[in-house]
Amino acid sequence: MKILFYDIKKFELDYLSKNKLMENEVYFFQNPINDSLRIDEKYLDCEALSVFVSSQLDNKTLSKFKNLKYIFLRSVGYSNVDLAYCKNNNIFVFNAPNYGNSTVAEYVFSLLLTLSKKILKAQNSLLNGEINHDDLRGIELFSKTMGVIGVGAIGRKVINIAHGFGMEVLAYDVYKNGAYNFVELDELLKKSDFISINCPLNDSTRNLIDKIAISKMKRNAILINTARGEIVDSEALFYALIEKRIKGAALDVVECEEYLCHNWKKCNKNSQMKSFCLKKFFFIRKLLRLPNVLITPHNAYNTKEAQKRILDIVLENINSSFDIKSGAKNLVLL
Repeated sequence: MKILFYDIKKFELDYLSKNKLMENEVYFFQNPINDSLRIDEKYLDCEALSVFVSSQLDNKTLSKFKNLKYIFLRSVGYSNVDLAYCKNNNIFVFNAPNYGNSTVAEYVFSLLLTLSKKILKAQNSLLNGEINHDDLRGIELFSKTMGVIGVGAIGRKVINIAHGFGMEVLAYDVYKNGAYNFVELDELLKKSDFISINCPLNDSTRNLIDKIAISKMKRNAILINTARGEIVDSEALFYALIEKRIKGAALDVVECEEYLCHNWKKCNKNSQMKSFCLKKFFFIRKLLRLPNVLITPHNAYNTKEAQKRILDIVLENINSSFDIKSGAKNLVLL
């Protein structure tokens, strides 16, 4: 099978090369794939693609590959793939679930603690030699209320950690599985001191946290998003923060993040931006400069342990794809 790997990192290349993947005809590319990437014709007859979330597999991109049969995602989410096109063209999509439940849940609290304890501000004040402990006063997690939106594998880990801090927990999910304190979304928004978004991106969750949702939150609420950027309306969040309608936000994901540059000050991708994303990018840059906002570059998944599990799942998915009828695992589309 001819497989093209995009968004590939050196450690991924090394690991995959040592694990029997080379029995296939495999090609590795550092860049993500999208509709503006030029692809050499000699690769267009491939049967499989493997991508990370920074790649965008829309119908324009997918239609270039006439022999495409499989997509092996190195992520849990699949919002970057045109599933309707795949279904209509008999392309099987595999994701990589449960690789980083603890990794991402731990990151939620890394963001939360960094922001609520003003850790970055404390370090900067020390470096600048202008220490004012009144400005560095943080808040405790103990006895506060954590609202968890999305009680899947990661959400459940977040709840467990929150209980370890002595927090009260409110949970919201369409599927009320498990013995958790489930409430309606409005109640969670109104009563939570911290709100962690851990749900998938789909039609019902896109811009779930919009101007109306934010207006229901406490004025001291801190929003944490490690799921998908499009769940939170960046513009609404920006105005809520500058108008002090909520206290702060910690975001590992933002809208249109595929256009984020490696270096904010040397961004050369604006000319390729869709108009919708250009507007979002404008507000994201403004958010990044607010003192009560912490933004990281989709890094919650990124631990050695989680990365190894991703690659192991991808290898398993590739092997199982040869015999889908016998029950291949992790299929997004059947």
